Amino acid sequence: MKKRVKRLAAILLVSILVFSLAACGSANETEQTTESSADAGNDTEDSSDSSAEDTQSESADVAEEGVDPITGEKYPDQINIGTLNGAIQTGIAEEEGFFEELGIKVNILYFDSGRDVSNAFASNSIDVASFGSSPISLGVSNDLGYEVIFINDVIGKSESLAAKQDSGISTIADLKGKKVATPFASTAHFSLLNALLLEGVEEGEVELLDMQPQDILAAWQRGDIDAAYVWNPVLAELLKDGVVLTDSEKLAEQGAVTADLTTANKEFAQKYPTLVTAYTEVFIKTYDLIQNDYEKAAEDTAKNLNITVEEAKEQLEGVKWISGEDQLLPEYLGTSGEVGALADTIKATADFHVTQGNLDSAPELDVFKDAVDPSFVEAALGK
Repeated sequence: MKKRVKRLAAILLVSILVFSLAACGSANETEQTTESSADAGNDTEDSSDSSAEDTQSESADVAEEGVDPITGEKYPDQINIGTLNGAIQTGIAEEEGFFEELGIKVNILYFDSGRDVSNAFASNSIDVASFGSSPISLGVSNDLGYEVIFINDVIGKSESLAAKQDSGISTIADLKGKKVATPFASTAHFSLLNALLLEGVEEGEVELLDMQPQDILAAWQRGDIDAAYVWNPVLAELLKDGVVLTDSEKLAEQGAVTADLTTANKEFAQKYPTLVTAYTEVFIKTYDLIQNDYEKAAEDTAKNLNITVEEAKEQLEGVKWISGEDQLLPEYLGTSGEVGALADTIKATADFHVTQGNLDSAPELDVFKDAVDPSFVEAALGK
């Protein structure tokens, strides 16, 4: 499916330079991979949208024929999916067997951070992936060849700045002179820097440490760090003896918005648009399950992450989920005719990375508009 020409996007107001839809990313090369063909899952209710059902049925026919009906391209042997450890929607889709509906072998690769996901895109190891807008802004700026096709969620309390209860830290100002860990270039890092900025704390007044989530947990337990900005499931472990100083929901209210996004390699999407549309439908179905059968979604999450159902519910409630229909609103993806504010927020995030020295310069807004493609959601919804 060829990308349609995109016109002016609605502008999302963001304060200072701090504000992006983002989710996790990190600098370390500690990629953990797991290959699997999706196991048979439980039956779930079909989407009420008949057009989406028709598209799904068409995808199944395509798999039997082995070619994409739009382009005529022969399907690959498998689709390589990148995801972060602890990603809720991917976990639900695995437990429900939604990936089987893609009609080809599924190879799921798990990563500790969004930067690792971008590296996998750069090495052509993955075709599609879900991760955070902060590392995505870096990937788009560095022309890694992927585009955003779906907004999984806007991050809230599931990503927070935590300090040890006995550290004497009760405010962000108390972090001066303290050791604070976060995965650099991630949404958590982005949020931490904005939290300091908004409270008037200079970055140099805090000892910032670049650590992967599991390393953060180990350092926390050893007493090597005083605070950390990180996401679930590690965050939940920190809060067993920690307190929250701020979280991404509060920061979003102050203009620093972060989110988890689904991306696709542009060449892959152009060759196999029906397959990528079916992949997009997987996330629409997980959204529908969360909304329509919350208990089942919590059970799936608990099973996939090996946590309790109550802990799973806390994680489900820690973000704002975006429906298929709402994806096409001006404040999100927008439409093929008029890209939404997501492009502006990713651009603003890239500009922020320039101030932090992570980029020499950020591309013009048109580059980010070209990296947002609502057409696959439109196709999934029959629009």
